[in-house]
Amino acid sequence: MAEAFAHYADEEGVIKRDTLYKGKDAIFSFYDKTSQEGVNLTWTPEFVDISESGDMAYTYGLYTYTFPDSLGNTSSTTGIFHTIWKRQADGTWRFVWD
Repeated sequence: MAEAFAHYADEEGVIKRDTLYKGKDAIFSFYDKTSQEGVNLTWTPEFVDISESGDMAYTYGLYTYTFPDSLGNTSSTTGIFHTIWKRQADGTWRFVWD
């Protein structure tokens, strides 16, 4: 998960979890130190909108975070995500806020 979030982050991307983590390295470190075996994150965008200029976009929808609890049982939490995306110079999209 750490590699995936860092890969899709803009160089100056930010995630808000317990605090703000700014930049690819901080995002990678957050997920790397909090990762554990058996963790899975799924999400489904329910809405996408792109700016008229085509350089910014946002998505939102539902996510499910599944993880082993302290007894080894599978637990999960669900919620709503929102992500802001920026088109890069090479045409790819990277998130600037998650």
